[in-house]
Amino acid sequence: MENKLDLITIGEGLVELSSTQSLTYADTLNKYFGGDTLTTAIAAARSGAKVGFISKIGNDAFRDFLVGGWAAEGLDISRVSCVEGQNGVYFVAGHDTGHKEFAYYRKKTAAAMLSVRDIDEEYVKSAKVVYATGITQSLSLSAREAVLKLFKIAKENGITVAFDPNFDSKIWTKEEAREAFSEIEDYMDIVFLNLRSDSLELWGIESYDKLIEIALDKGLKTVVLKSKANGGYYIGTANDTLFIPFYSDIKNDSTGAGDSFNGVFMYEIAKDNTPFGAAKIA
Repeated sequence: MENKLDLITIGEGLVELSSTQSLTYADTLNKYFGGDTLTTAIAAARSGAKVGFISKIGNDAFRDFLVGGWAAEGLDISRVSCVEGQNGVYFVAGHDTGHKEFAYYRKKTAAAMLSVRDIDEEYVKSAKVVYATGITQSLSLSAREAVLKLFKIAKENGITVAFDPNFDSKIWTKEEAREAFSEIEDYMDIVFLNLRSDSLELWGIESYDKLIEIALDKGLKTVVLKSKANGGYYIGTANDTLFIPFYSDIKNDSTGAGDSFNGVFMYEIAKDNTPFGAAKIA
């Protein structure tokens, strides 16, 4: 099938309520939308990619705000279905205080109803790259099964499969995250990892070169390893490992920066750029 989409992501869309001040003292909260794979999708779309987003949206007061915003960003939302239920909400605050706060309210939301029935084989085959995260897997058992089906179809059809554990202990346990990762690792071509929150937390590895070696030995083609401490990304392939420093060291609101990087990186891969070239642009 002709590739009509550069990228397909699957996951949840959340209402974001945010303030630059502490949640304790903020008088006003600004409304946006977010979610890790949604942020990735929008970053790619803003860079010029044709992106499909697979999700479910709740028929609550935020429905039109969310789906209208995603369409305005240029996403293909033909695989976003509306169901009876609520949409998830998260709060992020404290950018100006130096103590960023996050709070999630995402249990039993519409996105948790994602299942294998939402994975259309012909739609998947229209993409060059597919992408999911551990956050998507954590939504529910049925969402986890949907990710597995997405990756299986992609692998069988020579489509690049990318994954980011994006581990957060507030969402699920290390044991749950490791088990979910093991289900899909044989299908991955690209893995995005955070040296601290993924590598160290999940596997107890704090050496970037050791982690890249292990991942490549498992058959992955590209390892993208983010190190905040060192100020950049280590990009590992079978032929070489290269360090790409962050574009800027200005510390403002970095919420979603890694997700945005992933989106642009995968778009560049879809355009047949090298992993090193893709990382420099992303």
